[in-house]
Amino acid sequence: MGRVARPAPQARARLLISCLLTSEERIHMKRIGVLTSGGDGPGLNPCIRAVVRMGIHLGMSVMGIRRGYAGLIAGEIEELTLRSVGGILGRGGTFLSTSRSAEFTTPQGQLTALRNLHRFDIEGLVVIGGNGSLTGAQKLHEQGVKVIGLPGTIDNDLGGTDITIGVDTALNTILDAVDKIKDTASSHNRAFIIETMGRNCGYLALMGALAGGAELALIPENNDISLEAVSNLLKDVYVRGKNHCIIVVAEGWKPGTAALAAYLNAQKEQQGFEVRTTVLGHVQRGGSPTAYDRILATRLGAAAAEALYAGRSGVMIGWIDGKIAETPLEEVIKPTNKIKPDVLRLARVMER
Repeated sequence: MGRVARPAPQARARLLISCLLTSEERIHMKRIGVLTSGGDGPGLNPCIRAVVRMGIHLGMSVMGIRRGYAGLIAGEIEELTLRSVGGILGRGGTFLSTSRSAEFTTPQGQLTALRNLHRFDIEGLVVIGGNGSLTGAQKLHEQGVKVIGLPGTIDNDLGGTDITIGVDTALNTILDAVDKIKDTASSHNRAFIIETMGRNCGYLALMGALAGGAELALIPENNDISLEAVSNLLKDVYVRGKNHCIIVVAEGWKPGTAALAAYLNAQKEQQGFEVRTTVLGHVQRGGSPTAYDRILATRLGAAAAEALYAGRSGVMIGWIDGKIAETPLEEVIKPTNKIKPDVLRLARVMER
C-alpha cells in the first residue's frame, strides 16, 4: 500500500482548528486583507502586526494592501507572513503606506476595488483609519464585503471608542513641545501660540494644554472666546508676574492662529508680552508609538481579525470604558463631539 500524502502544515493547522469547533463555529474565511488609509499616525504598524499574527494563528492567510484604497484599486496586494511584520512594533507610520483616494469615492473606483478583492480571493477586510477611511469601509460593507474598521487617527474624533490609535503618542509629542517652548518663553518673557492638529476636533489641543499647564486652549468646539478676551488674558498673566504665557490652539479654531497672532502683536504695548508662534504640524504624526498605543493597537487589531474569523462585518472595534467594544460603522462615521463638558470646565479652572 502506498503512503498517504500528508497535508501541508498550514492545512493541518486549519484541519486541527476545524476539528475543535462545533458545526456553527467552523471556519468560513480562509483569506483576509488589511489596509491603512487616510492620515498616518503612531500605532498603525503594531495594529497591522496584530491583525496578521492573530489571523495566521486562526488559520487564515492575510494579504497586505499598500497605499490604502488607492492600492486596492491598483491591485497592490501581497501576502503578509509572520516575518513580514517582524520588527515593526516600535516603528512610526505604516509600512503598508497610506493615501487618500478620490477615485475610491466614485462608483467605478469601488467597482474596481470589489473586482480586486475577488481576484485575490480576499473574503474579509480590516480597514484602519479615520472618518473618511471608515466611510469607505461602510460603502464596501453595503456592497456585501465583510469589513471590520479600526480607529487609526490622532484626532480622536470618532464615535464608538474613547480613544483612537495614535492619540497618546501625539499628545506626548505635544507635551514635549509645550515643555520646551515654555523654557524659552520664560527665558525671554514672551507669550507663545502653539498650534496643534485638529481641524474639527480640539481634543489634542485641549488635552495638550491641560497636561502642559498652558494658560489657554482654543478649540473648534468652543469659539466663544474673542481676540480681545485673549489679549486681556495676556495682560492679566503679565500683571500677575508670570514670565511666560502659553496658548495652545487647534488648527480648526476660528478665526485662526494667524489672525490671533496678528491681533496680539498689535496689542503688545497694552498686554506686556511679545508673541511668537509655533506650528507643530506633522511632527505630531511621527515617532515611535508609546507603550499605551502599542498595547491598544495590538488589542484592537487582534480583535478585528477574530471578528472577521467569526463572520462579523460592518462594525468598528473600539475601546470603551476599558473594554473592547463593537459599534456599527454607520454610527461611527456620524459627526461626534469628543470634548466632554467636565473636562472643558476642568481645563478652564486649571488655566487660572
